Amino acid sequence: MNCSPACAARPLNVLDTAGAWLALLPIRLLLAYEFGVAGLEKLRGDNWFADIQDAFPFPFSLVPVDVSWFLATWSELIGAAALVVGLGTRFWAAGLIVLDIVAWVSVHGGNGYNVCDNGYKLPLMYLTMLVPLVLAGPGRLSLDHWIRRRVLGS
Repeated sequence: MNCSPACAARPLNVLDTAGAWLALLPIRLLLAYEFGVAGLEKLRGDNWFADIQDAFPFPFSLVPVDVSWFLATWSELIGAAALVVGLGTRFWAAGLIVLDIVAWVSVHGGNGYNVCDNGYKLPLMYLTMLVPLVLAGPGRLSLDHWIRRRVLGS
């Protein structure tokens, strides 16, 4: 029995449809967990940004450490919650990219690649997961998709 090209493409079409709904969800959830934990640690901990403010890239080095701590903490917490439900995903992913780059430059960059040495491996992994969320959005299983369909009809 020969299978036509349409028949052969059917499994790929099923995967494409599932991917539109589910492919970016694990990335969103993993990033939400990681940034949420970091935000909770900041919320419950002491502000250590004064120790590293000189290493912050411009213009972040000009921001008072209490303001930087507040912004980092709440960006991580609210951004994590937004990624879970897929609300404002591109906005929060872009903001978390900025936060990630500042952390990379000021904390991780001079320590090499290895995670055990507090290197830049994790910030690099976060960055590579955040970029698709900015470019492609959160996927269909998200509030962003639901709102876009309701408001724009697309």
